[in-house]
Amino acid sequence: MRVGVLGGGAWGTALAQVAAEGGETLLWAREPEVVESINAAHENSLFLPAVPLDAAIRATDDLAETAGCDALLVVTPAQHMRSVLAAMPRLAVPLILCAKGMEEATMELMHDVAREVQPEAPVAVLSGPTFAHEVAARQPAAVTLAVEDAELGERLRARIARPWFRPYLSDDVIGAEIGGAVKNVLAIACGVVEGRGLGQNARAALISRGFAEMTRFGLARGARAETLAGLSGLGDLVLTCSSTSSRNFSLGKGLGEGRTASELLADRRTVAEGAFTAPVLRRAAEEAGVDMPIVDSVCALLAGEVSVDEVVERLLARPLRAEGV
Repeated sequence: MRVGVLGGGAWGTALAQVAAEGGETLLWAREPEVVESINAAHENSLFLPAVPLDAAIRATDDLAETAGCDALLVVTPAQHMRSVLAAMPRLAVPLILCAKGMEEATMELMHDVAREVQPEAPVAVLSGPTFAHEVAARQPAAVTLAVEDAELGERLRARIARPWFRPYLSDDVIGAEIGGAVKNVLAIACGVVEGRGLGQNARAALISRGFAEMTRFGLARGARAETLAGLSGLGDLVLTCSSTSSRNFSLGKGLGEGRTASELLADRRTVAEGAFTAPVLRRAAEEAGVDMPIVDSVCALLAGEVSVDEVVERLLARPLRAEGV
């Protein structure tokens, strides 16, 4: 099975490293310097410097060339997935979606977008607690591979599984996607706690209450509780809310230190998906009648409507209630 990767950022490059151990892997990148760096030096010097890449990875800036692959890992940012897939010919090969977010214009999850644009292509979702630089360095990781067709799931898992990269199969595509989308927003909130110096107790409480928000929203959208409590939900939440290796956590840390969202986002070559997902998630939660006060607070901070101190005061002033609520 010849695998293609759509997206030459850090995560796309790391996944190409995973796939390349099983054979030739074609990576599409928009940036000519990424293509040149990978093909000439076996390194993505722009997005993943100092990590030697497998010689089986070949890069291209010709999107149409990837249409000849037997499966595609789609690692484009969430807000660009539709346009990238729409620019390709009609596909019938599996699309493994690796972006974590919701489309701004439609409030759709990525699997809905992919099915609209490429209706003949089977869709799977790959999500879980992973930092790109660790995966690319072949450090141990485990992920959820969610796909409704069990036979297809087994074939895809066999192709990408490595002794150091362990996919667990699920048929809950919605749950895997919601975990990845919501945790990015919650990671911004945890970064704010770090940047403001509010302590480890506060971060642990925020992760716990954030997981309750994720679960409420996920169940309202048809996800299963066990998926949200697994690698693609709670597992990814804990990782992303605990390290500056997370782009979303780093964005929140900057907000907590007093910098503005516009300043922080303008500074980045890579995408903090949570900044784009937050307002979409808030709208979707309102439509579903789901209470998500932490998500609301992140939206207000990103929009510059409130200060960090006002957000903390607002959350602490919420009515006391039973923990399961």
